[in-house]
Amino acid sequence: MEETSTSKKFTTSSQKRRRKINWLPYQFLLPTILLLMLINFYPFLTGLFYSIREGSLIQLEDFVGLDNYIKLLQMPEFWNALQFSFLFGFFGVAGSYLIGLVLAVLLNKDVWGKGFFRVALLVPWIIPSVVSIVGWRWMIGDQHGLVNQLVGFLGMDPINFLGTENGAIFSVILIKIWRSFPFMMVTILASLQTINTDLYEAAKIDGANRWQSFRFITMPSIKMISIICCILMTIWCFNDFDTIWLLTQGGPVNATENLIILAYKYTFTKSDVGIGSAVSIFSLLILMILAVIMLKFQEKD
Repeated sequence: MEETSTSKKFTTSSQKRRRKINWLPYQFLLPTILLLMLINFYPFLTGLFYSIREGSLIQLEDFVGLDNYIKLLQMPEFWNALQFSFLFGFFGVAGSYLIGLVLAVLLNKDVWGKGFFRVALLVPWIIPSVVSIVGWRWMIGDQHGLVNQLVGFLGMDPINFLGTENGAIFSVILIKIWRSFPFMMVTILASLQTINTDLYEAAKIDGANRWQSFRFITMPSIKMISIICCILMTIWCFNDFDTIWLLTQGGPVNATENLIILAYKYTFTKSDVGIGSAVSIFSLLILMILAVIMLKFQEKD
């Protein structure tokens, strides 16, 4: 009996020692966590505070509660910006993901010049955004741009890429895809290289063709990283300011005006910080909802 009670005491004390939490790593992480909270939450709380006030950044006026949000929902230009934001985000994410996926699959194989193409295809992502966008504007901005000179050389009429609504929408989406697909390509390629090649060998022995191997092995293996990439790209598309502003400034006739451009115009051009902040808060809520939906979709699968 004494031996049994002694062993029980020893087991209980050892379990207590194992349950003891080592707080040292958390203490080292605490300053970084507090700094990140300050960097992220302070702008959010400031924007929330401004969204319930009237006035400009220089002179804030009375507290108006939810009036700015109600007024915003009654503005046609808000719904136009929201519609374009979804359009820009959907085609920007889908286009960059599909191109990145195809190129990643090709570069994951033993092809000639693989190292060169891996570096060359990163150029759109490496070049500073201002440099690349200004370069695109120089090429397609007017009738004397490089692209229209080539079009004229072929005997066709010049194309007004940025002067018409459809042309401007198509141009900004295409340039966004061009700037974004390298990120998708690199991330998916890194994920592809972690897949065990024995799975493909086993599938080949079982009679699976290339499409079946891609569908049932490759895609499930990269699904989680694909969802994370799409979430990040959706956020970047919704918050993309430089691509649209440097190309069209939201024109023509607000055809390429997204939520971030609308918030900028109201805050700095029209000096209405309340409406501008309300647009930013709406944009944040939409992005949070989209991110939750994508993550729930992954959990369901």
